Amino acid sequence: MAGLPPATVSKCFANEGVAHHRKGPGMIQVFHVTKAFQRVVAVDDLSFELEQGGSLALWGSNGAGKTTMIRCLLGVFPFRGSVTVKGIDVKKHGKQARSFIGYVPQELAFHDDARLGASILFFARLRKVGREDAAVALDAVGLRGHERKRVRDLSGGMKQRLALAVALLADPPIIVLDEPTSNLDASGRGEVVESLARLRDAGKTLVFASHRPDEVVSLAERVIMMERGKLIRDTTPSKLWPAYAPVQTIRLYLSEGTDESAAAVLREAGHAVNLNGHGLCVSVSRNRKAEPVAVLAKASIIVRDFEVLEDIPADGNAGSEDLT
Repeated sequence: MAGLPPATVSKCFANEGVAHHRKGPGMIQVFHVTKAFQRVVAVDDLSFELEQGGSLALWGSNGAGKTTMIRCLLGVFPFRGSVTVKGIDVKKHGKQARSFIGYVPQELAFHDDARLGASILFFARLRKVGREDAAVALDAVGLRGHERKRVRDLSGGMKQRLALAVALLADPPIIVLDEPTSNLDASGRGEVVESLARLRDAGKTLVFASHRPDEVVSLAERVIMMERGKLIRDTTPSKLWPAYAPVQTIRLYLSEGTDESAAAVLREAGHAVNLNGHGLCVSVSRNRKAEPVAVLAKASIIVRDFEVLEDIPADGNAGSEDLT
């Protein structure tokens, strides 16, 4: 895209490569929040806290109150109770509190005829940030090099990643998303989950509404289960869905020149993939480590070796499992 500077080291990934982040003080505090629309109580006395660098899913069916809770968190709706973001009272200082949040709605409207690069620059001007910030945001979600594409030609996953890039323009410490993959196919879901996992691992605080177990297991440390606006359970993904957990990241070592095609095959199969030049990383549950290998084998792509990057033993050495 003309006018954008060369990609720099993304602020979003300043801590990339650090396996585990020290959690900080309370980033979000929600106390006894209630929101009613006439006779319908959408959120009913809900409380939770989330520390810096934490990741939390609001889980429930349609009508559970997830979206309403997100809008209370953003200070869009008036409500009873209190919400603070980095110690800032959302009711009293909503604009200041929102400055710490990058929000991604279910659908963010872009002009179909506009090019991707022009779209991100339009929002950069609205947010009063520079072209370099726009370049960094695109780089953070893997969209550098696609600036000349028109919005109408983007896949669903690319459009959602563009919306995520817009949310990242001012480098906020908190990312809030409402059903981030609800309208996407398996490949698009994989692309978005991969981008969010990288942001989480870089230290961003994530809050997102979801009804997909695979998405929650891949991204969340905690799950707030909601039903008719009430807190039913404050738990973890592994306790809710033992068959999915624990989730591990494995690095696949492939035959030379096959990384890009392998990533495309795995994303099409619904896997979250990170292609970083040092092997291909895939997030899987412990009892499904062989699944990506089988998917690639069907596509005639050979996996030479793999290593487990998470669930590292106490001595700190993650062993490599030879497939040959």
